[in-house]
Amino acid sequence: MEQGFKKKLFHICMIIVMIAAILFVVGILVLKYQVEGETNLPFNLSKISVISSADATDNEDAANRWNLTINQNNDIYMYIEKNPEYTKTEVIESVVVDNFNINKAVEKGEQHIYKPTQEETSIFKNAEANIADNITYTGDLDSNIKELKISNQGGIIALRFANNNISTYTSNDAQEINYNQLLKETNVTLDDIKATVSFDLTIKLTSGKSYKSNITLDMPSGDVITEGTSSTELTDMSKFIFKRIENN
Repeated sequence: MEQGFKKKLFHICMIIVMIAAILFVVGILVLKYQVEGETNLPFNLSKISVISSADATDNEDAANRWNLTINQNNDIYMYIEKNPEYTKTEVIESVVVDNFNINKAVEKGEQHIYKPTQEETSIFKNAEANIADNITYTGDLDSNIKELKISNQGGIIALRFANNNISTYTSNDAQEINYNQLLKETNVTLDDIKATVSFDLTIKLTSGKSYKSNITLDMPSGDVITEGTSSTELTDMSKFIFKRIENN
């Protein structure tokens, strides 16, 4: 009887050890996924370009030749490419940008996210009609930023983070205005306009699969105060972790 009890106890211990081992492996896999995300996406975020610049809007002022409200714009372009190592056929249904969060050290100006404008003269316009809390690019045969379309096999999407009404420039003396120098002319510093912008980027496929990553970017790019226009290209996408959020 004692021998049978020891044998039963041994079997119980072995089962406990096996369960513990399985849970340990599952835990490691879950932790690995949380850190690395999907390692073989159908489509990759390959590059992010940020172009920062100064802009101004005219104010009615009979007393001054120039009366301008100064804005600082950051145009964000994200490149989504088909993964050549992914062997299955997938088609982009849409790419969604949402859940915006803006963190500023100095509360100066008015911050907004803008979608592309429908006007022909430019890609963006800081108009109330273009303010967005989410932007959806629909998969199509070809990409068209202004029409909010992305090629269903990869393309470019864009949005603007703008800091409006930072300062005002008035003058009766200046014959011409260098808009690139207006931030400097009105004593705006980089600390005044620095911000961290984060948002979710979700790639939805016609197969029902969806992959989401949180993107965090520091604004503006470069020394826009001195240079007037500055740009940055980010090609190391390893810090942006995509995770599968839907499975049909």
